[in-house]
Amino acid sequence: MYKPLTFTTLETLLNARFKEGFLSLKDLPQPSTFKDMDRATARIVEAIKNKEKITIIGDYDVDGVTSTTLMKLFFDEIDYPVEWIIPNRFRDGYGLSANIIPRILGTDLAITVDNGISAVYAAKLCKEEGIDLIITDHHLLAPEVPEAYAIIDQKQEACEFPYTEVCGAQIAWYLIASLKNALNVKINMMEYMELVSIAIIADMMPLQHINRAMVIAGTKALSKSTKPAIKAYLEHSQKTILNSEDIAFFLAPTSRKATEQDITQKAMQQVDHNNEVIVVVGEAWHEGVVGIVAARVARACEKPCIILTQSEEGFLKGSGRSFGECDLFGIVDGCREYLEKFGGHQAAIGLSLEKESLEAFKMQVQKNFAKAKYIKEIIDPDIVGDLHFSNISFDLITLMKQYEPYGQGNPRPKFISRNVEILQLDSMGKEGEHLRFSFVQDGIVMQGVKFKSKEMFKSGQKVTITYTVNENHFRGNVNLQLMVDKVTV
Repeated sequence: MYKPLTFTTLETLLNARFKEGFLSLKDLPQPSTFKDMDRATARIVEAIKNKEKITIIGDYDVDGVTSTTLMKLFFDEIDYPVEWIIPNRFRDGYGLSANIIPRILGTDLAITVDNGISAVYAAKLCKEEGIDLIITDHHLLAPEVPEAYAIIDQKQEACEFPYTEVCGAQIAWYLIASLKNALNVKINMMEYMELVSIAIIADMMPLQHINRAMVIAGTKALSKSTKPAIKAYLEHSQKTILNSEDIAFFLAPTSRKATEQDITQKAMQQVDHNNEVIVVVGEAWHEGVVGIVAARVARACEKPCIILTQSEEGFLKGSGRSFGECDLFGIVDGCREYLEKFGGHQAAIGLSLEKESLEAFKMQVQKNFAKAKYIKEIIDPDIVGDLHFSNISFDLITLMKQYEPYGQGNPRPKFISRNVEILQLDSMGKEGEHLRFSFVQDGIVMQGVKFKSKEMFKSGQKVTITYTVNENHFRGNVNLQLMVDKVTV
């Protein structure tokens, strides 16, 4: 099933992920390639010159908060006062909504970041109140688009920006670059790039084309950041250099780990493994972690997953995460008749619906999946081949480093090794929640770690393992270590 892997075949496989080659910042398209970028820029410049009241409207996820921060930092740097709003997830709902309008009365120009492309009713209210509206968003367009002064969204048909998968913070960064040029001000765009890199990773954008270039530049800037929050994180984690996986698994996610673990456990107990799209509903689950839980359940079950919880407004609200090549947005987009709110992209969605619509929604989701005729991955798509322990070396690590950063769209290569014997097995961690292995294959011994596992194995067992390889730095020594994904007896 999996072909034996050599350095040459691995390099060929990794190289195929980058059809344009490795881009750099000099390859970034110009801001004006975005539809309405020049129109939006001119309107903001006019507002600044006329001392109009400007309000930035963001969102409560990492991309939305980062986008809002970028805009606020820019206006602070040019010494122009602006108002800004991060909606309350529970009270206000998502992005620009009717609930926000009373708070922005008196605003001359409202600018959304990472939201707004589905805010048809709220946009109408803005117009009635005499508020010019500029929407900057990166999500897919619904059949009805809001009426606004300008809409900057790379997924518009008339947009000439060449990359469809970019996040809200990248579009905010481009708007800042356009304003910088129009206002002829000197600011260092690299200082903004560090925050952009966090958003690209947290919002699950593919780490290819310009996204890769921006993340590489941004993570380098993060490691030298003077921002108090970043400096505090570096000190707390005792790191001097941040990479994409540090951001994905430690810096970007919520700190409510105990809540997340508890909900994940409860969600797994409710999973119906007969369904191709998992839909789980919980009582009073924290809305702030359901996206992370959906991602964990999707990985564990190897199926797309939607996690819903009861909101204060009486709706079921939640998030979904895809798995493999499945376009979860496309599947759920065909269920709009049952939804109150919906948005997102192929890999991640947000939604809300009436309780009464739940069963019909669940049935329609399964039908849409079947209609799409997705070929269920009987093999893990991230596994690049069968690797013998004799080929695990620092040369392998050197080769893989050339294709970093790894993440969405460019997963870290995962390997499989068969006929491996467990030499030794120990638990580790404060509560024994992790496993530490010594494996041997044809006389070659490798150390491995499997996190968050209470599985039972015995010394002497012959197993098949899937894993990634990393460098383990400990007390001045550097060793190769297998980060174990699965152990199959």
